[in-house]
Amino acid sequence: MNIKTLALKTFVGCAFSVSILLSGCGGSKSKDGENNADSATTPNIIKLGNANFSIPSPFQTAMLIKSTGAAYNKEMLNSAKNFSKYSTNYKKAINLGVYGADVGYVTMYDQTQDALGYIGSIRKLTEELGINNAFDANTMKRFEQNLGKRDSMLSMVAVGYRSSDAFLKNNDRLDVGALVLTGGWIETLYFSTKVLGTKENQELKNRIGEQKYTLDNLIKLLQPYYKQPEYTDLINDLIDLAYDFDAIDIEYKYVKPVTDVATKTTSISSSTKVVMTKEQLETITKKIEKIRNSIVG
Repeated sequence: MNIKTLALKTFVGCAFSVSILLSGCGGSKSKDGENNADSATTPNIIKLGNANFSIPSPFQTAMLIKSTGAAYNKEMLNSAKNFSKYSTNYKKAINLGVYGADVGYVTMYDQTQDALGYIGSIRKLTEELGINNAFDANTMKRFEQNLGKRDSMLSMVAVGYRSSDAFLKNNDRLDVGALVLTGGWIETLYFSTKVLGTKENQELKNRIGEQKYTLDNLIKLLQPYYKQPEYTDLINDLIDLAYDFDAIDIEYKYVKPVTDVATKTTSISSSTKVVMTKEQLETITKKIEKIRNSIVG
């Protein structure tokens, strides 16, 4: 992978910025006009140049992690109290993404008090970044009133982040959006590798291995900011990580589609399987932990 070839041609997405962490483009609406919880678990679709790529939402990955039977582990997450340590816009934006992933995790495990703590930290960071239209006092009050109601929490978080999306796009804050997206991806991959290291699960392994494609696109997304000192080390570390992901094999098994003439439905059974050795997982786990710790520390 040559960094000089990673040119960002164009970026036009339906939900690029803070909102891309927790919601997709659209989704069904409830009676009060808000998108329901399903939108928070919908993969995010980004258009980069002439190609679209998908990145799992933190809620989607948190749901997968919980389905493995892994117990809730607060120690994996970035402390909600750390927000006060982030003094630069770079640190605030990338950790806003980290906290977005943490909200997805704690909410999926019904840890409502922890979720409220993270939402409070997110609100403070959005205020300091000048994008505080999403998490105002009224929104916080509604969170408190809906503690313990997972679907309502998911819905409100998704709506809150979507409202920040418009601000970022309309005010040319794409650098903030890129950092938020990257922070959320790094945090999600971090606790995914941690869980897989203690609990074998092929579906989670597939999710991690498939990130080799997302990582390449994240690097392209960040490339325009490479010469800015705070970005340089991050991009170099991600490129180094990408080499390890390139060594992972993804096997595709083709199964001929079966059509039921009576019901006029077609069943597609083709599948992909990630082949990742224990050594590869350990290497990726150590590198993503190092990157993540440099962000949250």
